[in-house]
Amino acid sequence: MNLAEKVRTISDFPKEGVQFKDITTLLKDADAYQEAIDRIADRYQEEDIDLIIGVEARGFLIGAPLALKMNKGFVPVRKPGKLPGDIATKEYDLEYGSDTLEVHRDSIEEGQNVLIVDDLLATGGTVAATIDLIEEIGGNIIEIAFLMELEALNGREKMKGYDVFSLIKE
Repeated sequence: MNLAEKVRTISDFPKEGVQFKDITTLLKDADAYQEAIDRIADRYQEEDIDLIIGVEARGFLIGAPLALKMNKGFVPVRKPGKLPGDIATKEYDLEYGSDTLEVHRDSIEEGQNVLIVDDLLATGGTVAATIDLIEEIGGNIIEIAFLMELEALNGREKMKGYDVFSLIKE
């Protein structure tokens, strides 16, 4: 199955000139969604992974079913104000402004092996902040996995020194 064909492009969203990659068309196709999760899970069957880390919000849509398929725990990395416990926080720069991510400090034990998962690799800023958060609380990053990567935006540059996998490359 060609999963790239299941992702639609919406022009000028969220602003003029942007070609938005909408994965909801893949998600609504049960066979395509299952195939995507199965292919990612197959890649990591032999890896020593303790936890799947999902980045808010669409990373949850890939990370949570992947964690269930692989029988692993799932840890959400959230936007500010969503987690009630003791949190680690990382502010990061966006093209126009900044944003913040948070994770519970007790969600990962020192030295646990984690797989970071998100839906799309574009410029890499969100995942770079996630890497910092996970390492701050003691996680050992095995790899970073994406459903889709926009190669022209060079997001991998922000993840030098880490193994990166993308199921769909465009």
